[in-house]
Amino acid sequence: MQGREKTERLKESIGARVVGKEKQIEAVILALLAGGHVLLEDLPGVGKTLLAKTLAASLSCSHARIQFTPDTLPSDVTGASVFDASENAFKLIKGPVCSQIVLADELNRTSPKTQSALLEAMEERQVTIDGQTIPIPEPFMVIGTQNPLTMAGTYPLPEAQLDRFMMKLSLGSLTEEETVAMEKRFLQGTFESRTEPVLTAEEVVSMKRETEAVTVKEELLHYAARVVMAAGKAEEIVAPCSPRATLSLLRLSQARAYLSGRDFVIPEDILDAARLTLPHRIRLSAEAKMNRVNADRLLEKLLRSVEIPK
Repeated sequence: MQGREKTERLKESIGARVVGKEKQIEAVILALLAGGHVLLEDLPGVGKTLLAKTLAASLSCSHARIQFTPDTLPSDVTGASVFDASENAFKLIKGPVCSQIVLADELNRTSPKTQSALLEAMEERQVTIDGQTIPIPEPFMVIGTQNPLTMAGTYPLPEAQLDRFMMKLSLGSLTEEETVAMEKRFLQGTFESRTEPVLTAEEVVSMKRETEAVTVKEELLHYAARVVMAAGKAEEIVAPCSPRATLSLLRLSQARAYLSGRDFVIPEDILDAARLTLPHRIRLSAEAKMNRVNADRLLEKLLRSVEIPK
């Protein structure tokens, strides 16, 4: 089965549970192929956790859910060494972050110290417990969900951690037709139907390797660099995007080409990747925030200012 056919199976599997969110489902699959992490931010009850759980259930990968609360400790995430009296020795207990698909639910409800327990795993695909390094098997993906920062009991994610997410998505509300379709599934009893795996871990890893082999010509490398630089030069922005943002944009553009059935990147791939990878990395000035400048609209303006290669 070709890569595109496999991704279509994955889309259908997730779409059977998550109604009316085709664009968001495709974006999450792109991040999976690109080896990135996804942050879902929206109001409670719109399906953030359902989307993450359905993706995990659609893959034959180890998965875990971490429900973050104000009293969650870093060791609850990474694991710890526990003394085993029967063996008179310390025993290493791996935490849930050592799974392949990790759902970090309501990530911004916990303290910054606990949030930072994910940093090493997200960047280096490993965790260190009492000086012992434990590699995390591929594929590895963290899907974080968070409530809007205007809600009570939330802690803003540190910029270092926010930058580790390849993209930040919002699910939004359903249309009337989509709501009716959800209601019908609920009444028919199919809304909570069990999701069976449609791809193995080995298949996902193979697809990731094929994504990494997608060709990016040199003129498009320069174009991607100009796009990222433009996103940091506007007067409304206080700091440029990180080199990690550039690499995320490139890998995501390869994933978009792969999902489209191509083995080469075109400018439209880079533009679409920029719309996913850059908005949450744009740091607006205090004046821009006071003037209610929207990062997405500002990015669109900046993208139009960059000449597209012929």
